[in-house]
Amino acid sequence: MKVTQHLWFEKDMESAIRFYTSLIPGSSVGWVSAIPADTPSGPAGSVKLAGFTLGDQRYMAIEAGPLDPFNHAFSIIVECETQEEIDRLWDALKEGGSTEQCGWLKDRWGLSWQITPKRLGELMNEPDRAKAKRVTEAMLRMVKFDIAALEAAARG
Repeated sequence: MKVTQHLWFEKDMESAIRFYTSLIPGSSVGWVSAIPADTPSGPAGSVKLAGFTLGDQRYMAIEAGPLDPFNHAFSIIVECETQEEIDRLWDALKEGGSTEQCGWLKDRWGLSWQITPKRLGELMNEPDRAKAKRVTEAMLRMVKFDIAALEAAARG
């Protein structure tokens, strides 16, 4: 049994997936094709499909005109080891999009991402609940995560 996430793009699907796969190490576009027959979404060739991987996750995508826009009900979480990784992904993905609290952003296609440090999960799961509370309070004040500030909050 295989599980694959599926994304519906109104337009510009191929640009989006090529951009995503360029950002995440170990990612690739497997295939892109156009449906040769007429569909309810348009004439032959107007509907495109693609298969790709982001890291170790499999995705399919379709470009078939407007349906339901992306929203917070689905997001892609990228767990980063370093601040440099967070900064690189954050800066690239926010271009033409918008940023939100707690490491969330929407890219120019409207897809939601959570760019998080691996260290955040470790700090929030500390046995010392006072330390975890300080980290949580610091996290809730952040837009883009700052590992050094989270570590400082953990220290008190």
